[in-house]
Amino acid sequence: MTNDFAADVLICGAGAAGLTLAIELARRGVSFRLFDKMDQPFPGSRGKGIQPRTQEIFEDLGILDRVVATGGLYPPLHEYRDDGSSSERHAVEQLDPTPAEPYHIPLMLPQFLTERIMRERLFELGHRVQFGYELTDFEQGGGGVTARLAGPGGEQTIRTRYLIGADGGRSFVRGALGIGFPGKTLGMRAMVADVVLSGLDRDRWHQFNGGDMERMVAICPLAGTDLFQIQAPIPLEGEFDLSADGLGRMIGERTGRKNIQVHSVSWASAYAMNARLADRYRAGRVFLVGDAAHIHPPTGGQGLNTSVQDAYNLGWKLAAVIGGASGELLDSYELERRPVAEVMLGLSTRLLDAGKRGEMRRGREVQQLDIGYPASPLCLLPSERNGGLRAGDRAPDAPFKGAAGQRSRLFQLFRGPDWTLLVHDVDLNPFIPRAGLRIHHIGPHGEIIDAWHHIGDAYGLKPGDCVLVRPDGYIAAILTPDAVKAGKIDAYLDRMGLLPVRRP
Repeated sequence: MTNDFAADVLICGAGAAGLTLAIELARRGVSFRLFDKMDQPFPGSRGKGIQPRTQEIFEDLGILDRVVATGGLYPPLHEYRDDGSSSERHAVEQLDPTPAEPYHIPLMLPQFLTERIMRERLFELGHRVQFGYELTDFEQGGGGVTARLAGPGGEQTIRTRYLIGADGGRSFVRGALGIGFPGKTLGMRAMVADVVLSGLDRDRWHQFNGGDMERMVAICPLAGTDLFQIQAPIPLEGEFDLSADGLGRMIGERTGRKNIQVHSVSWASAYAMNARLADRYRAGRVFLVGDAAHIHPPTGGQGLNTSVQDAYNLGWKLAAVIGGASGELLDSYELERRPVAEVMLGLSTRLLDAGKRGEMRRGREVQQLDIGYPASPLCLLPSERNGGLRAGDRAPDAPFKGAAGQRSRLFQLFRGPDWTLLVHDVDLNPFIPRAGLRIHHIGPHGEIIDAWHHIGDAYGLKPGDCVLVRPDGYIAAILTPDAVKAGKIDAYLDRMGLLPVRRP
């Protein structure tokens, strides 16, 4: 039986990307179905690093405090040498937070716990994942997509406005669309396993034989669990024993230690490392997000984070277009996100090469705080500034004092599904109220007092300037008083689906 638009959006794949998209749609009141062909949630720790930019997104989604409480920081990396000596250093660069960038250190949380927290958030919003449902076919036409699913109750046919392929590196959706997935195999095969073991303490990340691709093994305590994660390169060909006994033998052979005992294996995988990028992220009403669009080696901790940010970019745009905004919003998804994935592929591959030499260092480039969309068609006006913040940049955070005396931050103003307009030092409000747009005044006569000059330092606004911030925390425009008077913002907001509201 076919239902006309049983859901506005159908999301195939309930990993981090699919869950992020579902949360975004749920908090905007968009109807959707999120399903996964697995019978149970993913049980492993394939992605365990939560980068600073993703932490900002999780704050907006309302889950950052839970993520921090459940996980922890990366322990120091303890490197053991053949001669019996050892050294210890931080695995990631230790940087202090700033008012503009409140999160500067990656968090560790195994992927299965991250996704559990995301499912809990989705449940709070009134939705749940449908496990055990597999997409078997789909076709586009009639202003929507007809999808066929096989599940516990048999086959069913669903009509939806949009279909999202969040179904991983072997994406059925991408293959059915015939979208190319060019790239290369990186000549390296590795294993990863979550295990219970004894013989190593949990206050450090243990690495043996760094830079030796035949003997290296890294064993890291997984924050929020009593497990360790084992990572090691393995031969390119042949079966590899991922049982507790097999992993124990491998550790003994590579470390020379007999006291490290693997007692049980919670999850394990052997895989060939690849770097691949989809030719397109969209075909009509079907979109790719996450690993369905790009895969790269785990070096640098970019995979899960890039996937979350794909979905965060697409979610508000889908909701806006379904609500009546211009279709150019959806055109911008690939234009903004595909170049980011291309850069991340290059970064992860360079870090892998450095790791082979025992020289890998993770600095600011892995934090994803510098990602921006300066060439996006959603940038309202070319910047008239010679330097500093521009349209397309990530909107910085800044502590301030409210007119009533309370302390707050810009990220708290940005939180939620709306656009934000910051108006600097203007007594009168020249803007028409619009549904989905929150207007905040900065200055002695506004509700925001820049008591510590952090807003001034981050944004460099002059009297009369305005900053329009997108729902995903990127700057759409920095407007001078002349641009405001010319009414250039009104037509733009109309296209974005922000309709005027008559004053009472």
